[in-house]
Amino acid sequence: MHGLLRRLFAPRWQHPDPEVRRQALQRLNPEQAEQRQALQSLTQDSDSQIRLAALLALDDCVGLVDAYPHHQQDEAWFNAICQRLSGREGHTDLHQRQTLVEQIEEPRVLSAVALQGDNLNLRLTALSKLNDENDLIHQACHNGVAAVRHQAAERIEDEEGLKRLLKEARRDRQVVRLARERLNRLRSDAQWLEAEEQQRETLLNQLEQHARAPWEPLYGGRFRHLERQWEQLTQPPSVEQEQRFHQALLACRKTLHDHETQEQARQQSDERREEAENTREQLLEGIEETLDGLRHASAMTVQDIDSLRAQRQLLGQRWQALSDIHPPSETMRQRYTLAIQHYDQCLEAWQRWCSVSTDIETALTGGDHATLATLISECQWPEALTPPALLGRAKAALNAENTAPSQPKPTEDNVTLEAHGAELDTFEHLLERGAFKSASRLHQRLKQRIEALESPAAQPLKTRLKHLAARLAELRDWRGFVAGPKREQLCESIETLANDLHMEEEALDRHHRQLVKEWKALGDAAANREQSARFRNASDRIHERLAPWRDQLSEERETNLQAREALCDQLESLLAQPAEDADPDVLRQIRDKARHQWRHYSPVPRERSEAVGRRFGTIRHQLQALIDQRAETIAAQKRDLISQVSALRSDTSQPLAQRIHLTKQLQQQWRALGRAPKGEEQTLWKTFRHECDQLFAQRDAHKNEQAARQQQQLDEMQTLIDAMDSWQPIEASESATLERFIEQANQLEPLPRNRRSDGMQKRMSGIVRARRERLNRLAVANTVQQWHSIMPLVNAHLAADQRYLSEGTPSDVEAQTVLGSSLPTAFNEAHNARNQQRHSVAVPLSDADRARIADSLARLRVHLSMLAVGSVRQSDEPLRLAIQVERLNEGFNQERSRDQEVIDILIALLALGPMPATLWDAEVEELDNLLSRLARVPLP
Repeated sequence: MHGLLRRLFAPRWQHPDPEVRRQALQRLNPEQAEQRQALQSLTQDSDSQIRLAALLALDDCVGLVDAYPHHQQDEAWFNAICQRLSGREGHTDLHQRQTLVEQIEEPRVLSAVALQGDNLNLRLTALSKLNDENDLIHQACHNGVAAVRHQAAERIEDEEGLKRLLKEARRDRQVVRLARERLNRLRSDAQWLEAEEQQRETLLNQLEQHARAPWEPLYGGRFRHLERQWEQLTQPPSVEQEQRFHQALLACRKTLHDHETQEQARQQSDERREEAENTREQLLEGIEETLDGLRHASAMTVQDIDSLRAQRQLLGQRWQALSDIHPPSETMRQRYTLAIQHYDQCLEAWQRWCSVSTDIETALTGGDHATLATLISECQWPEALTPPALLGRAKAALNAENTAPSQPKPTEDNVTLEAHGAELDTFEHLLERGAFKSASRLHQRLKQRIEALESPAAQPLKTRLKHLAARLAELRDWRGFVAGPKREQLCESIETLANDLHMEEEALDRHHRQLVKEWKALGDAAANREQSARFRNASDRIHERLAPWRDQLSEERETNLQAREALCDQLESLLAQPAEDADPDVLRQIRDKARHQWRHYSPVPRERSEAVGRRFGTIRHQLQALIDQRAETIAAQKRDLISQVSALRSDTSQPLAQRIHLTKQLQQQWRALGRAPKGEEQTLWKTFRHECDQLFAQRDAHKNEQAARQQQQLDEMQTLIDAMDSWQPIEASESATLERFIEQANQLEPLPRNRRSDGMQKRMSGIVRARRERLNRLAVANTVQQWHSIMPLVNAHLAADQRYLSEGTPSDVEAQTVLGSSLPTAFNEAHNARNQQRHSVAVPLSDADRARIADSLARLRVHLSMLAVGSVRQSDEPLRLAIQVERLNEGFNQERSRDQEVIDILIALLALGPMPATLWDAEVEELDNLLSRLARVPLP
């Protein structure tokens, strides 16, 4: 009972039935407080439609927006929120609506507000919330405000979206232009990225190829050029490309480092060679000075011969050791050979003298001058050498015996005085150099000769000799003053060395040799028996200790000697049968490896080192001559390649592409050849590269010229396409203009094959197809207009047909009389055939004739429907199929245009008769509708 009373006396808006609450809600006035409170209560109703109506009645746009996420699928809610936010309904102010739009994320609502908003800022706010590209394209194509369309078009960045926008946006040329420019920019950026990637890949390939190439004079410059080109690329490389770049970079730097190392080794080798040359020069000067001293000494003694032998032994050892490292020059070898010859002459003369010296002394003592002369003749002492004292006395005795006692003593002439003066100059020069031994021997010889002079002119020479003798004595004192402590120091050093039992044998031998060398260098300065005995005893102890090591060293030297001889045998067999196409680089490697092995097989026995050294030097000279010969042959081949490239560069009769191909083949031949002589290789390479660069510059110029022509061709085609795009035919007679456009396009073809030309051809094909379609439509419209112009004639024929069918009396229709002008040529034959039908067809019409006319009329209607609409009624499908088969059969012979088909249909329609009125009235309305459709021409 209580619930019943509540339902009876409760307000209608609280009724359980939603329909009752909806009706009550429509009567509530939000201006009154109680009813407004009721409406607010209904905003929480369980029925969504009632909640929507309550929010709309309260004009609560905020509540509507807050509740919309729960009713997004309800079209009523969608339409309501779109109307309220767009400002078409309600009284919510613009600022609040913009704030609410900024809170909404649902794309449908935002798109609708952007399309229907009553304010530009409101539309732009909604547009800014849209992110889907399809929504932006829809706004750019169909929004009614240009600013919104442009803003939406500017936010489209995807290439496919821009293509779609360019295809659909036809109402706003600025949007089309913006889309085209951005699409071209994207394509240009894509082409730039592709070109950048291609350039990076090309640089990588060049750098990797450069890393595999051997060093050449321009290796470092080309490497730095490639590295700068890589750094100038703005697009970052991929991880794989970065790894490949660093690997190639390390390989190139390794090649440069290896070359620098080889260059440093070569410089060091040159320095060692120069040092060896200086050492050889000093050794040769020493033995030459000794031999010269023997020629100018007062008398030759045993000590002089022993000193000469020791110096010759030292010279042979040092000379061979230096020759093993660096071969001497030809001049130095000749000087060495001449010095050895003089030494051998001196030693042979001394040996002959030793064999007869005892007999000469006996003969001289006994006064046997005949025997003495015979022995002196057997001795054969050279005139250039100073004889021993005994030999000099013997010769003097013979001269005294042969000289007459009454012969006056010759006086000194000026030539003798000048010769003695020159010898005094030499004596002074030796003193200045500190050459004590040579100066002492020369002083002894000059003292006897100058003191024997008796003329007054010789007095200055005697005075000068005394001054120089005083300087010689001073030099002797200084040598003794310096040599005394030095000898004591050497004795202590060699005794310490002999007592050192832990030093290695090699170091011990080296230090011992150095001390012995320094001891011998002192000569007889400050010499005494006690120090000599101390030095000799310590040296003998060292010799005893080094005896086993020296035996082992002798075996090693013998092994090294055999290895050197085997190396010489191998090189001689190589030189005996050299290959005709031997690569000089390989020969250089053989030479360098042979030199390295020769140095490795060291030391060798001293007594045989000189012979094998001369043998190896001869082999090296022969090998170097072979290398020079092969290098000169390669240089000639490279000069021939240069002349071929030069001929190709100036040969304009061959195509440039073929000349470039031949030049690349010549470059491969250049790489296959070895190196020319050292001083000529770089000059030949620069000349060859200059010729190739000149030819490649012609290729680049040709490519640039061709690219410019292609670009101009594309620009002209683009201008022509734009002109075709902006041209819209208005008359059917403008088909000649289209043909002129097509002829101009054919003259610009063929276009270069790229993406731009493909796009141009596709666009041009579409434009030509569209313009032909429009011209065809205009021609059809003109044909229909001609039909409308002869409709009085058609009606006259229909009236004549009706009179003939009803009265049986045929009559002809005059076109000139009916139309007042001449009939179009296409309809003359049909007009005459229509008149003839009334004379040939019997009346009344038979069922067969009536069916034939009806079928022909229906067939023409179906054919016209296929041309105008493209479809027919279901009942007309058999006729459509038959017509389609006929059209296909006719199409094999010749292609018919749409205009020609319409003309044929209208001619057949005019010629069809006599036409019963019932049949005509049944089809005429549809025929008029179809012709009206065909007469419609779309706007340009």
